[in-house]
Amino acid sequence: MTLMLLDSASLWYRAYYGMPDTLLAPDGTSVNAIRGYIDMTARLMNVYKPDRLVACLDGDWRPSWRVEIFPGYKANRLEEEGEEEEEPETLTPQIPILLDLLDLFGIPVVGVDDYEADDVMATYAEIERGPIRIVTGDRDLFQMVDDKRDIKVVYLAKGISQHDLVDIKYVSDKYAIPGDRYDLFAMFRGDPSDGLPGVKGIGEKGAAVIANNFANVEEALEAALTAHTSLPPALAKKIIAGADYLKLAPKLVRVARDAPLPKVDLSLPKAPSDLSAIYQFKERYALGASVDRLISALGW
Repeated sequence: MTLMLLDSASLWYRAYYGMPDTLLAPDGTSVNAIRGYIDMTARLMNVYKPDRLVACLDGDWRPSWRVEIFPGYKANRLEEEGEEEEEPETLTPQIPILLDLLDLFGIPVVGVDDYEADDVMATYAEIERGPIRIVTGDRDLFQMVDDKRDIKVVYLAKGISQHDLVDIKYVSDKYAIPGDRYDLFAMFRGDPSDGLPGVKGIGEKGAAVIANNFANVEEALEAALTAHTSLPPALAKKIIAGADYLKLAPKLVRVARDAPLPKVDLSLPKAPSDLSAIYQFKERYALGASVDRLISALGW
């Protein structure tokens, strides 16, 4: 049976911008992100029928060990004051309410100090049995797809209704590379959203040439230094010029698969004998049918 891993921040940001900001609790608190998150979770559960579920969080969206490797990591997302990633004013108060609601439902919520949610999801995918569905709007997790272990990414870039189910073939078709080399491709191409430059002058086409011909950074560097016939001279020159960055790239770009996860029961929560606390919470925050849909998706 299926383990579903939710990239919670990805879901609540998508919900926040996708749901009307007129959705308010009686006290005036915005609840659009909460309702959208719960609606999306229920819809995905109805599609993929998981028997295990985890809401994954960032313990740190900019882990110290990644910043130590590369100080520019996600530096583009820092506020001018340089303290924290900017968050919409009416989203921030919704997050603790949402986490309280998940707790009421008994849905496990896991974040690990100094690791991102991506690392938490990757570690679960590494150690748990499949099938595994990683729900995210982030391409970084494409590196985890594994047809043999039935690990796929439920990719939300086009929204819930038109989401893509990413497997090896999807990665191969979209980027014209071997589907299990997305991480290598990303090391060379870079990722502006994370402040990762990649190798200067190498875009998707050049990165695809490299990923099609070499299995890792070391092989690509060696090929560049020895004028390998599969590398155009201009591309080889760029690889050599980017050698210092490429020494950092594997640890920087790859998601961690060894985050120290807490011991948590991942099984879908059983129906409580009394739903009154959930219904009171629903009324307090005017969460309407969203809560009912999640109750139904859990089979309560």
